[in-house]
Amino acid sequence: MFKKVIATTLCIAMSAVVLAGCGSKAGASYPSEDIEVIVPKAAGGGTDTSSRGLLTYMEKNMEGLKFNVTNNSDGGGITGMATTAAADPDGYTLGAVTVELDMFCFQGKSDLTYESFDSIAMPIAAPAALIVQADAPYNSIEEFVAYCKENPEAVQIGNSGAGAIWDIATYLFEDEYAVSATHVPYPNGTADIAAALTGGHIDATLADPSSFMTQIQAGTLKALGVMSEERTTLLPEVPTFKEEGHDLVVRAWAALVAPKGMKEEDLTALRDAAKKALESDECKEYFESQGIEPVAFIGTDADKIMEEDYAMYKKVFETHDFAE
Repeated sequence: MFKKVIATTLCIAMSAVVLAGCGSKAGASYPSEDIEVIVPKAAGGGTDTSSRGLLTYMEKNMEGLKFNVTNNSDGGGITGMATTAAADPDGYTLGAVTVELDMFCFQGKSDLTYESFDSIAMPIAAPAALIVQADAPYNSIEEFVAYCKENPEAVQIGNSGAGAIWDIATYLFEDEYAVSATHVPYPNGTADIAAALTGGHIDATLADPSSFMTQIQAGTLKALGVMSEERTTLLPEVPTFKEEGHDLVVRAWAALVAPKGMKEEDLTALRDAAKKALESDECKEYFESQGIEPVAFIGTDADKIMEEDYAMYKKVFETHDFAE
């Protein structure tokens, strides 16, 4: 009788396991179906291009997997990031987050931070570059600084909007060198900044150099310095501010993330696939063809960048009052 009860109990337990696995992801190896990815920016921009590029090459390292991308740029990207953060951390909803994530909480726009997510990979971290007209009377960072000091508040520096990343880069530049410039916003984007700079309507900009490479290569604009840890491959002859003795690092990054709490082994599978993708020659060539310097910050390396920038923006927003 006892053996009969044991046998019956085992049958019930085994049936429960089978039923639990039927029609669900439970018990299946990850990933067992397509993965949805939310990109919090419009199609065609740097975040969208880098995210789709990464996912395309990740698919090649995860047999049979397909990533389905949805763009949701509502609220300046807040809605898309919030949707990702609120999703079930089962690995079937991922998303991209951008550098604005480190700013939103200090702007009173969102409670989200980098700690709301598990990082997978960061395929783009574009630095700010100091870009001026090719025939400007300064050919180095120090010469431009001297010109700013000789012409206080007369130098006009274009940015992408008050309190946006390139505006913040300008404030940090002013703080570091004790100079004062006039901030000129171009909220429609870098194309307008490039046109204004080329046309002589402004004196300089601090922005992602990839958006100005056509003019730089044509000889109408030139870059004097780059706000990065190391020289960028886009402008290998241009020194970093750090080389000149000034610890200024400002970068526009985007990272592929999961909602916080994903299983470690599943997260590792995604990180491994991303690492293999980003280190492949064909993926690097794709990014370079899009005018994007390829980088490969995986997992905790991506977290480190987010954490460092979070601390920097916290200080910036405590120090400066940005008018909308």
